[in-house]
Amino acid sequence: MKSPSRPLSTSVYFTGTFRAFRDRNYRLLWPANILAYSSRWMQLTLLGWLVLELTDSALRVALVGVFAMTPMLLLGLVGGMLADVMDRRRLLMGVHALTFTGAVVMAGLLWTGSERFWHAYAVILVAGIGWALDMPSRRSLIHDLLGSSGVTNAVALDSVGMSISMMVGPALAGALITVVGVKGGYAAVTLFYLTSLVLLQRLKLDKSMARRGRVGAIVPSLTDGLRYIARNQALRATVLITLVMNILMFPYMNLVPVVARDILDVGPGLMGLLQAASGLGAAAGAVGIASWMNLRHHGRVYIGGAITASVALLLFSFSTWYALSVPMLLVLGMGSSGFSTMQSSIVMLLTDRHVRGKALGVITLAIGTAPLGALALGVMAEEMSAPFALRINAILSVVCLVLVGLLAPVLRRPIVTG
Repeated sequence: MKSPSRPLSTSVYFTGTFRAFRDRNYRLLWPANILAYSSRWMQLTLLGWLVLELTDSALRVALVGVFAMTPMLLLGLVGGMLADVMDRRRLLMGVHALTFTGAVVMAGLLWTGSERFWHAYAVILVAGIGWALDMPSRRSLIHDLLGSSGVTNAVALDSVGMSISMMVGPALAGALITVVGVKGGYAAVTLFYLTSLVLLQRLKLDKSMARRGRVGAIVPSLTDGLRYIARNQALRATVLITLVMNILMFPYMNLVPVVARDILDVGPGLMGLLQAASGLGAAAGAVGIASWMNLRHHGRVYIGGAITASVALLLFSFSTWYALSVPMLLVLGMGSSGFSTMQSSIVMLLTDRHVRGKALGVITLAIGTAPLGALALGVMAEEMSAPFALRINAILSVVCLVLVGLLAPVLRRPIVTG
């Protein structure tokens, strides 16, 4: 029997690059994800600028990213366990409600003039808890809907959405800061979260997708994902590259407000556009991957994208011209799209269904190490300079990525799906 979520009437409109949109649930999940991702990037931009204005401290600005990512380190495995035993739609809605509540509270503080710099840490910590708990479910749900044969295209299109949010979120936040201030930006954040919540509520899943097991089974199986990944060299290498990128490369985002103001001498509007450049590049790269029919060498795209992004960061660290910095972040975004798209695709293609959420939970745990890198980067920027700190991280990232690629040749071999 043909699934009701794949009506024939829509198939002729969604082919090639956009074939995942044949699925009715995916057409709801995709914009819901974009709104959630956009809210995330808007909050990071809004709160980073707020802390910079209130404290004039590069370290305290970097701490926004630390508090945002710490929950992934602490709760990544828990999120993976929940993805395997709970109704994923209900879990997504629950954590969305949590992050929406935090945004509403912050908006209230801003509109009453009661904000303090530490409020930014508290609200981004709440949002980080939501991101840590929903990430494995969000990506596992994509595999549920499209299966192994469609997951690479679906994840690539989801990465397009994530990239669009990386572009729209910071640019919109910067524009709103210029026009109506941080408080106006947070009003938009709450609206985005609310709309995403409504779209998730409209998802209609088969009963077989709704519940996986008992929540009580989480405790004895907490390390299942770690053991599963430890037995597979390709998965181990995938996790190692994730660690390198999140400790050494991605923390650069926390220092963009500092570089924009102190090195490039621009205000919040152009700062937002600078951050948006990486999102534009990532969107272009993700569309290219989504259009790639019969992709088999996922690992090569994964490693190549990571190295490209790190080299672009190195070049960005030397730039003192805004017009040169923008294309550097554009290239960085294109590289990061290969990394981010293939990261989840490789894990989902190489894991069994009963441990898929747990394995993605390990990836979330690896992503959660970013606060360690952000903290070290912030200390270096405070003691020396932001460009010097970015330069050191970029060099270390390239060296580590090349080593992992050389020591794990299995990751460069083709992955064949049924």
